[in-house]
Amino acid sequence: MKKNLITAVLMIVVTTTLLGLIYPLLVTGLARVFARPKADGQLITKNGVVIGSRIIAQPFTGAGYFHPRPSAAGANGYAADNSSGSNLGPTNQKLVDRIKTNVAALQAENPGHPVPIDLVTTSGSGLDPHITPAAAVFQVPRVAKARGIDEKPLAALVAQYTEGRQYGIFGEPRVNVLELNLALDEKFPAKK
Repeated sequence: MKKNLITAVLMIVVTTTLLGLIYPLLVTGLARVFARPKADGQLITKNGVVIGSRIIAQPFTGAGYFHPRPSAAGANGYAADNSSGSNLGPTNQKLVDRIKTNVAALQAENPGHPVPIDLVTTSGSGLDPHITPAAAVFQVPRVAKARGIDEKPLAALVAQYTEGRQYGIFGEPRVNVLELNLALDEKFPAKK
């Protein structure tokens, strides 16, 4: 019995050290050597200042910006240290009421057009940085009006920032909201 206990404790110590310390440090080190931007979180900088990450959503609320999916991560949403979905089921009245409210607000913003589902539902992580091309196109009239520009060049910008399927077969076409909004500010600066 004593021999088995010593063996079990030694296995815990060895596997914890190997798999909980050495392996993660080795993988992180290799990633930082061979794929530094990805290992560092795909940070986006502007004038030497980190303004966001290509892979983590952040809120944009102004009328002159494209909005990401709603977030349930953290108390106010978009908390990268508290990534989670809402955990509300499709029959939960709180979820149903929130979606109805969001749909009504978006239909008032763009009457006569169906609201893309990703503009009213959260992702599993609550931090999805992408929206569907349909969700971006849906927002074009509001952004164009707020910026005082024509919708056609704005729609062309959305098309330019639409990413296709990965390797041509995986996933769905998508638009990175942060990258689109940065290009928007550069090409069509907001009027003050």
